[in-house]
Amino acid sequence: MKSASLVVVAFAAIEGIEGFLSTSLHRHRPSPGRDARAPSLSAASTEGPYALLFDCDGVIIETEQLHRLAYNAAFREFDLKIRNEPVEWSVKYYDVLQNTVGGGKNKMFFHFRNTTGTFPSSGDGGPVPTTPEEEQDLVDRLQARKTDLYKELIAEKAAARPGVLELMDQALADENIRVGVCSASTKAAVTKVLDVTLGSERRQKLDVCILGDDVSKLKPDPLIYVTAAERLNVDPARCVVIEDSIVGLKAAKGAGMRCIVTYTTSTENEDFYALGCDAKVPELGSKGVTLDMIFGPMKRDGPDAEILVGVKD
Repeated sequence: MKSASLVVVAFAAIEGIEGFLSTSLHRHRPSPGRDARAPSLSAASTEGPYALLFDCDGVIIETEQLHRLAYNAAFREFDLKIRNEPVEWSVKYYDVLQNTVGGGKNKMFFHFRNTTGTFPSSGDGGPVPTTPEEEQDLVDRLQARKTDLYKELIAEKAAARPGVLELMDQALADENIRVGVCSASTKAAVTKVLDVTLGSERRQKLDVCILGDDVSKLKPDPLIYVTAAERLNVDPARCVVIEDSIVGLKAAKGAGMRCIVTYTTSTENEDFYALGCDAKVPELGSKGVTLDMIFGPMKRDGPDAEILVGVKD
């Protein structure tokens, strides 16, 4: 099937995406160095802590095309074919998947069940799956191989997006701000990204890290962010999420949180404000975003105050 046709079919079959991952939740524990934090941004702020939660892919690091390359490499290794055509995701089609489906396995299930209407045959000796168990087995094996290939790409090309580490360090130094990462990607993939981009010392200071393996429903379901607020014991209205996609934005707003979108080339044309986005910027670094631009207004004027005044698109 041609990529243009795939895009049309995918847009027509958005509804009904469900999570397929396990429910073993990450346990929050005090992080090293937390008791050495600096005074909070506003001495007048007395009503409870705040939280700054980062998505990983597309926010901490622009990884979406690396994911696509890894999927296509796995598809080639398995010699996947549908109606004698190799399975391959184009840039345009992957953008559709990224903005409508949360989680890697879910993307494959969506593609095979909703877009193509059939699972592929594979040259590694596997016939077309005919039962849900066989479908799950193929997707599990593909995802495992894709993760290994992705980690190899990350080791070669990973670098944090401009301004991310600076903002994270400001938050980690503030005694009134809790900091976390909430990603629908697998623990193996995210751990590799965080090790390479944040470094072990900064990563260990995070107050919470909840990943796709830890929750039963993936973005756009709000469960991952609801869970983060519960773990941190922070009112969702005092949580600010940094996302890059409509899927992530819906999850954040569904949890009752503020959301800043740092869009990428894959998502720059999306109407994030129509879906409740609180602020949209191309990059944190290019706009000089600081912690005070985000939480200063909330602490002075309440959780619903306008944020990133003068810098958001």
